[in-house]
Amino acid sequence: LVQPLTNDLPSPPGALYSRKFTIDGEQISLQVQDTPFVSLEEDTDSICCQEQINRSIYWADGFVFVYSITDYESFRLLRPLHQHIRRIHPNANIPLLLMANKGDLLRARQVSSKEGLQLATELGGTYCEVSARENCEGVREAFQQLCQELSRSSSSCNGEKRRGLHLVRPKSPNMQDLKRRLKQALTSKGKSATTL
Repeated sequence: LVQPLTNDLPSPPGALYSRKFTIDGEQISLQVQDTPFVSLEEDTDSICCQEQINRSIYWADGFVFVYSITDYESFRLLRPLHQHIRRIHPNANIPLLLMANKGDLLRARQVSSKEGLQLATELGGTYCEVSARENCEGVREAFQQLCQELSRSSSSCNGEKRRGLHLVRPKSPNMQDLKRRLKQALTSKGKSATTL
């Protein structure tokens, strides 16, 4: 689903990708927020990330943790990242997909399939191993599986059709609401100033 940019240019950090597809006869709009710049703090198992990532975590309905089977450090980052997400969403049942990438580089493997599957089970997610380079269809199928989980969890939310998480999210105010609030604030200031 996440299409690479043309001309072999790297995707911009923090890029947002949007795709539409149909699951069980329902049109789904998927937005994938690339969350770069997550690292482990030195000599700890805590993560260091930009505020942009915390905003992405707050609004996300599901998570895809991608690591390279040829880079153990990328794998080691996932458990602390999951703990960070749990601090932001302590009671939410959020679908999680653990995706092991670079499945075509078996000779350079540093993380076994067994380790990946074990971590996915521990975190309460599903596991898949793909090669984005050789088989983008496997990546698409993995995202589609996650979207099916999101669809099932949202439709089981007391008959209320919601997007994923069972958290109350603040609504973003529209312009009319902002104008009304501003007018109220100015009116109440004017009244209190005249009563003095």
